[in-house]
Amino acid sequence: MNRTLLGRRSAAVLASVTAMAALPSVTAAAAPAQAHPCVQKVAVVNNAGFVLTWAPTTRTGEQAAPTDEYPINQTRVIDLSTTAWPKDTDVRPYVEAVGGTKEFGSSYVSYCDNGQTATYTVTGTTFDYSVTRLT
Repeated sequence: MNRTLLGRRSAAVLASVTAMAALPSVTAAAAPAQAHPCVQKVAVVNNAGFVLTWAPTTRTGEQAAPTDEYPINQTRVIDLSTTAWPKDTDVRPYVEAVGGTKEFGSSYVSYCDNGQTATYTVTGTTFDYSVTRLT
């Protein structure tokens, strides 16, 4: 190969690389992954030292109707098919200790019309408690 042709090719490659380096990099933002598991119902077991009530809450802060107030060793279940939310909506319980604080569930689950239930347990005292998903 002659030196002129080699020089031209080298200059063309260098120009291409320089042009590519000058382009702004574009990265797509990842869509939030759907929460797992996918369930139809959410249950909250009261293993805490207080009376509580809870409501399912979405990532955007929308809430469904809350449960009644119930004491230790009882459970309330909400069927997400009774809400206006579409399938694949991520939800978690938002628990209120009567006379105490409010806490969110430890993780989200996704709504599917499949009959499955995600169970959370509430443990602790009125101002210091946790809401942990078991299943």
